[in-house]
Amino acid sequence: MEQVSRKAGSNIVLALDLPLGKPKKLLFQAKKILEAVHPHVCAVKFNHHLTLPLGLFGDLQDLLNQAKGFGLPTIMDCKINDIGSTNQTIAEYYFEAGFDAVTANPFVGWEDGLCPVFNKAKRMNRGVLLLVYMSHKGASEGYGQKIIGEEREKPQFQYRLFAERALKWGAAGAVVGSTYPEKIKELNLVLKEKVPIYSPGIGIQGGNTEITIKNGATYLIVGRAITQAENPLRIAIELKRIAHKSAK
Repeated sequence: MEQVSRKAGSNIVLALDLPLGKPKKLLFQAKKILEAVHPHVCAVKFNHHLTLPLGLFGDLQDLLNQAKGFGLPTIMDCKINDIGSTNQTIAEYYFEAGFDAVTANPFVGWEDGLCPVFNKAKRMNRGVLLLVYMSHKGASEGYGQKIIGEEREKPQFQYRLFAERALKWGAAGAVVGSTYPEKIKELNLVLKEKVPIYSPGIGIQGGNTEITIKNGATYLIVGRAITQAENPLRIAIELKRIAHKSAK
């Protein structure tokens, strides 16, 4: 990620979020967008918008191969969140399909939870991004709860514990919504710049590029602001410019 980001001069992760549609049309739209914006992004994130209609080992492979042909890392936003054996199987399928990283929910814990996923990722030289604070309005109902325990007697916020887990478990990244810039700033101190922050929610959800970067995000995950734009290339270039300027 760092190498590609430096080469492209961009920290924009393209999220290929497309509205409901027929598989062939979705594939055509996604490939067209990726073809246009690939010089201005540093990775591509996929989720169920495309994996469900296109098929993991079906037409989705065309998109994965296209991304790899452009030298872009690929992230599967599957939000792994089950028992260990199921989690491992999920990770194995996505890694075998060609993804470089997966997202996972730390709510399920380590032992017989995410440990098998991290072990599998390590063996295959892949990455795991932990959800630390999501970008939607209801995020506080889970990630913003105060908890007691986990080696502390005083209550602490759930998201701080998740950030500590990202550091302890050796996560490749921590996902913190750009819609909560104060959380990015707070958690950047917890992560000690050892775990990069990936920040979704730019544009449509209300996240601001400049504020997100200045508060400590390393990468910006941008979906609908680009994919639903009349001119995706123009938006990608503009976001890249603003992010670069904000990082100075």
